[in-house]
Amino acid sequence: MTTAGQIPRSALDAGTVNRGLRGRVAIAGAATYGCGESPGMDDMALLVRAAHAAVADAGLTMQDIDGIATCSVAASMWAMPVVEHLGLNPSYVDGTMLGGSSFIAHLLPAIRALEAGQCKAVLVCYGSAQRSASFGRREMQAARRFLDPQPWESPYEPVLPVTAYALAAARHMYEFGTTRTQLAEVAVAARAWAQRNPEAFRRDPLTVDDVLAARPVASPLGVLDCCLVTDGGGALVLVRADRARDLPQPPVYVLGTATAVWHRQISCMPVLTTTAAAQSGAQAFAMAGLGPADMDMAQLYDAFTINTLLFLEDLGFCAKGEGGPFVEGGAIAPGGRLAVNTNGGGLSCVHPGMYGIFALIEAVRQLRGQAGQRQLATHRTAVVHGNGGTLSSQSTAVLGTADSL
Repeated sequence: MTTAGQIPRSALDAGTVNRGLRGRVAIAGAATYGCGESPGMDDMALLVRAAHAAVADAGLTMQDIDGIATCSVAASMWAMPVVEHLGLNPSYVDGTMLGGSSFIAHLLPAIRALEAGQCKAVLVCYGSAQRSASFGRREMQAARRFLDPQPWESPYEPVLPVTAYALAAARHMYEFGTTRTQLAEVAVAARAWAQRNPEAFRRDPLTVDDVLAARPVASPLGVLDCCLVTDGGGALVLVRADRARDLPQPPVYVLGTATAVWHRQISCMPVLTTTAAAQSGAQAFAMAGLGPADMDMAQLYDAFTINTLLFLEDLGFCAKGEGGPFVEGGAIAPGGRLAVNTNGGGLSCVHPGMYGIFALIEAVRQLRGQAGQRQLATHRTAVVHGNGGTLSSQSTAVLGTADSL
C-alpha cells in the first residue's frame, strides 16, 4: 500500500508524462446558479440552469456540446438523466464519482478526449438542492450508506463526515501542536473573503472568539469549523485551446491536473496528517512545470478548517506540521501572504454536498479578472484542489491565463 512519504516514482513521473497536454485545453465558460437557498428547486433544475448559463457564457449553444462530465451523491447513473434533460447526444461521457473532488478529477480525461478529437466541447456540471430538499439529513445519510457502504465503520453509525475530519484534526493537534485558535483563523479568513462576495451565503462578521465559542460538534471541531449546507449549481465548458481563443471570454488554460486516492474509510487512511494531495499536487505541478511559489492564489476544498491546513502542507505551501503557524495573523485572508478561497470557500460561500466545481469556478473568475470587490491585483496562476469522501480522493488542477503559457 502507498503510504505518506513513499509515493512511487512512477506516480510522480505521471505529471511529467502529461506535460504535452499542458495548456492544450481551456475553460471557455463558467457559471453558478441558485447558490444558498433555492426553495422549490431540485438537483436537476439547479444543474440545468447552471449548465445553460455556462454554455451561454462560452458563446456556444447546447447543440455545440458533445461531451459531458457529471455525477451526484444521490444517484449512481446520474449522467444519463442529465443528458436527457439537456437534450444532448454526447460522444464523450464521464460519470466518475469520487466525491467532492470529482469535477476536478473530470478535467484530465476530458482533456484527453478533446485532444483525441473524440469531442469538441465538454460540459462539466453539478447541481444539488441539499439545503432545500424535502428529505431530511438522516434520510440523506441512510442513502449514502446504501450507495457507499463502508463495512468497518458504517455498522457503528458514526456521524460522518465530521467525526472523520475531527479525528484528523485531533491527530494534527497532537502531533504538531496545532491549536484551536489556528483552526479558527481558517474560518475567519474565509468569512473575510465572503464579505466581499455578494454570492456568499454567510457574510456576517466572524471573529476567532466566535469560532472558539461555537457549539461543539465533534471534538476538537465546533460548528463554525464545519462547511455550510446550501443549495447550488455550477458548470464549466472545456474546449481545445485553439478554439477557446475565438470565443468571447478570456481563456483559462489547464496547465496541470492529477488525481490520487490512498483510501476510502478514515480508519484505513495510512497517516492521518498527510493526504493524497501530496501526490496529486506533485503530479499537477510537474505537468504544469510550476510550483507553489508560482501560484497567485489557492482555491482549496475547505469542508472543515483542518482541510485547509492539510492541503497547504501537502501541496507544498509550507512544511508538514506548519499549516497552523502559516495561517496565523490573517495570512490567508484579504491582504495576507497567500490568497486562499477568495469566494469564501465551503465554510462561508457555498457547499451543496460537493464543493469542487465551485473552487474551479472561483479560480476562473479571478483569472479572468471578473471577481468584483474580491478581485486580486495579480491573477495569472491558480491552484485548485478538491477533496472527496473522508480525506479519501484528492484532485489538483493548476490553471493560468495566456501569460502563463
